[in-house]
Amino acid sequence: MAAPVGPVGGSRWTWRPVAQDALLARAFHSCTELRGRLYLVGGLLTGGETEPSGDTVVLDLAGDQAVRMGVQGGPRRSHHDAAPLDGRWVCAVGGWDGARRLATVAALDTEHGEWEAWTEAPGSCSPVGLSSHTCTRLSDRELRVAGREGGIRTQRRYGSIFTLKLDPGACTYCYKEEGCHSVSRSGHCAALLPTLGPRAGHQLLLFGGCNSAEPEVAGHWSHGKIKEEPPVAPRLMEQLTKLVSSGQGSPQGPRGLRHLSCSVIGPFAVLFGGETLTRARDTICNDLYIYDTRKSPPLWFHFPCTDRALKRVGHRTCLWNDQLYLVGGFGEDGRTASPQVCTLDLFI
Repeated sequence: MAAPVGPVGGSRWTWRPVAQDALLARAFHSCTELRGRLYLVGGLLTGGETEPSGDTVVLDLAGDQAVRMGVQGGPRRSHHDAAPLDGRWVCAVGGWDGARRLATVAALDTEHGEWEAWTEAPGSCSPVGLSSHTCTRLSDRELRVAGREGGIRTQRRYGSIFTLKLDPGACTYCYKEEGCHSVSRSGHCAALLPTLGPRAGHQLLLFGGCNSAEPEVAGHWSHGKIKEEPPVAPRLMEQLTKLVSSGQGSPQGPRGLRHLSCSVIGPFAVLFGGETLTRARDTICNDLYIYDTRKSPPLWFHFPCTDRALKRVGHRTCLWNDQLYLVGGFGEDGRTASPQVCTLDLFI
């Protein structure tokens, strides 16, 4: 365990190291919280590599101890996404395997410690190939997948949106392409957030991954349609409320960020780091952005950082036990992966 530190990152916040292990040093991996453990799958171990890791590392958040799972058949993936299922499986979706972009689903059975390659169900409309996409849980058996299909030479001018249905009993998955599309995005993030007003319910917003500063709606559901219960974080939500009350909101968010992290905490989307497309040098960022949906229209709050050691790209954030965790990512040089796990400290 690392000793607490003062407000080094920003004047009102920082990332405080709580654990460190070489097994955690990776970027463009997935990081999924399940029953108080973080499951890190694949990723790139150093910058410039094209061959992803095929290992699975588990971090017990209560004990801050990381171990490599001795399981066979793990997916060799980077730039993928993953989601928990039925409190038992970690489903890795799509990504780069070192040779091509995939749309397949591999599932880790955490009870038996085994990876399973699930089969595409009849009638599935599978994407051409996915990388740097997002997978958002709509229910325990349904994900919304958003992102550009194919590689640079084959990409479309728009991003496709799919509903992915998972059946752990049959070990199958089924894609359905939605009628709506998004701006062509890669390396974006997604947030399922509550909406106010006459169309109260939930909407899925996409941030970053292109030059636009505007979030984009990738789905809207009326009140009661979304059964997904977000993690409860009352202390952190109260602190975020106080933090934004000290800042000046803006209707416009960051422009041209990709490979950033995003976590939903109540009515807030908390975005951190990433790589900017707006300048040629010093492209890796360490800024904290909060998207506040409590009013219409929502407001952005920007909290810059002076600590260059906190620059991150290809990292992940996960919420557990009223704490927001930062895991992995490349640092300022874009090549060295961080072995640290940090929690967000707000000095209110």
